[in-house]
Order: sequence, then structure tokens, then C-alpha cells
Amino acid sequence: MRLMRFKPALAPALAPALGIIAMGGLLAGCQVAEIGYGAKHLRPLSIETKGELAKKNMRPGSPILVRIFKQESVLEIWKQDNTGRFALLRSFPICKWSGKLGPKIKEGDRQAPEGFYEITPGLMNPRSSYYLAFNLGFPNNFDRSHGRTGKHLMVHGACSSAGCYAMSDAEIQEIYSLARESFRGGQRSFQVQAFPFRMTPENMAKYADHPQARFWRMLKEGSDHFEITRLPPKIDVCNRRYVFDADPVNPRASFVADRSCPKYTIPESLAIALAEKQTKDEAKMRVEIARLEDVRKEKEEREKAKLAAAEREKAFRRKSKALFSSILGGSGEPEETKAADGEDTAARTGTGAEGGVAKPRRSPRNAGRKVAAKKSSKSWFSSMFSSE
Repeated sequence: MRLMRFKPALAPALAPALGIIAMGGLLAGCQVAEIGYGAKHLRPLSIETKGELAKKNMRPGSPILVRIFKQESVLEIWKQDNTGRFALLRSFPICKWSGKLGPKIKEGDRQAPEGFYEITPGLMNPRSSYYLAFNLGFPNNFDRSHGRTGKHLMVHGACSSAGCYAMSDAEIQEIYSLARESFRGGQRSFQVQAFPFRMTPENMAKYADHPQARFWRMLKEGSDHFEITRLPPKIDVCNRRYVFDADPVNPRASFVADRSCPKYTIPESLAIALAEKQTKDEAKMRVEIARLEDVRKEKEEREKAKLAAAEREKAFRRKSKALFSSILGGSGEPEETKAADGEDTAARTGTGAEGGVAKPRRSPRNAGRKVAAKKSSKSWFSSMFSSE
């Protein structure tokens, strides 16, 4: 292969062109960061998020917590502020989630998980087929203690779900970047709290008879811990249930998911605050359940009234049809009766095959029937349209 030699004499002429090419490369490098191109998992936080961080006294590298609400289709990012507590940073709409309200039970049921999950750097997926993603870590200890199965349950992009929480690409980009910055800031894992709905007394009352109501009451305990302390609750599992912010009385004891819980305590101030909140919430739930029962009864009464009105309408139509038939078609008697009446009239008037044509005479019996029919019609109309 023949190589071209660079001639020094051409250097002055080529210098401007080479300078333009080099400057273009530098500008292109700046633009990558500014407009968001480049490796997806390394893109910086958006200007909007940076503004929110500054407004709420939060550092980009401070810890995060994720809350998911299925029914409302909302994913919230909470972040630690300069007080050390967590505050809501941003809310993102969930593009799609599959299944229905309730936890994932087995692989293939297309249910999105509910519960408490810890996300480590190893569960982040920068090369996801769904733009970007992080694995929820399902099944956790609680799920396994109940024999629940499934894998690859994610929060990801591409707005397509088969048991996952799917976001738009733009939303997962921002969520992923926030998680990345928190890991860079020293957070070792972040908590995901996945709920069927916002754990309000009104919603708990609405679903009080749902098959998963007991499970959801347990999730509400964890939600209450966070809402009181504004700190991620410490999650343990024993006796196949979640326990929150608990410390065994015996320092050597430990929590095992499928074994009885050891004696444990929670901080006294937290226990008092929880008891107060739960008492207030239960009172609100009772009021709401009573209200919903009244609404149910009113609905039943309306349905009964609607059915009764429909029956009256049917009866009215039947009577109307019978009346119009008697008016338009005579007395409405069978043809045999009419024929017999005709023969009787002919015999009394001397008409017939051999009697020639005679002046027709009204049958006294038919005349009486017509009078009776008119009286009956008048009486029927009076009964139908008279006020009750």
C-alpha cells in the first residue's frame, strides 16, 4: 500500500482547516452533555431536576427512596434534604403496569409486585432492552416465605409491561440518573415501597372486604412508619410477615422469614406516634365504611325502585293493549261466540237463506255487552290515571 507523505510546505494552508475540524470536535463533545446524547446511563440530571434539588435543599448525591402507587399510576422519588429527613422531590406517571391490584403470586401471572424491596447497584441495568431499568429483586424474603415465584421484575422504559412497572424512556432516564447519583454519593441501596394505592383510611375502607385486605394492612404499617419519621423503615421478615424498625430484645436473636418472631421493640416515641395515627385512621375507616354501606343501600333501593317501575310499565302496556283491542275489535270475544250471536239474531228477525232480506235488528245481548265494555273502559281509565 502506498502511503502519502505530508509535505511541510502545505502546513500553512492546512492549518485553518485542521483548526476548524478540531474545534468542531470540541464543540461536539460539549453538545453531547448539553442535549443528552451519549451513553444513556451516564447522562446528567435534567435542568428541571437540578432546579428542584436546589429549591428543596437537596444534594444530587444524597440518598433516595422510591414509592409506587398502582391505582394512581404514580412513581415518586423522595430524597434526603439538609435536615436529614426525606422529602418528595418529583412524581412521575407510570406509563403501564400489568395485572390488577394485589401482589405477585407466581411466575406467569403478569402481576406487578407489591411490598418492600432493596435496590443495590448490581440490580441496575444500563443495557436493558427496555432503554434503562433496575430490577426490583423479586422475590424478597417475604415473598419466598410465601412460596411466591417470578424473576426479572423491573422498573424500566419503553412503556411496555408484562409484570413490571413501565415508564416512558424520558422518565426512566431521569429516575436512573437520580439513582446513579445517589450511589455515587455513598448510598449502598435504596428502598422501593410498592403499594396497591395510597394507604389512606378512605382507600383502606373501600377495600376492607378485598381478599388482600390483610396483606395491605401490613403494608400500611410500613407506610405509616415512613410517613411519621420521613426515614426509610428498617425492614425485616419473621413469621412470614413484615416487621418495621424492630430490634430484638435479645441481641443474639435474629429475624428469620419462616420462623416465629423473637421478642422485639421499636423506639418508644415512634410507637406512641404510630398508635395515635392508627387510632385516628381506624376511626376514619369506620366512618367511611358506614358511609359506603349507606351508599350501597341507597343504590340497592334505587335498583329496586327501577325494577318496580319497569314492572308497572309492563303492566300498563298489557292493559293498554287489551283495552285498545276491545275498542277496535269489538268486545274481543271469540269468533264462535260472535257466530252464535249472529244466528240467534237472524232467527228472531226472520232472515236467513229462505227468509229473504229483512231489516237488521240489534241483538239485545250484544247491545248490553257494548254498554258494559264502555263502562269497563271508563272504570279502567279512572283506575289507571287516578292519584294514589
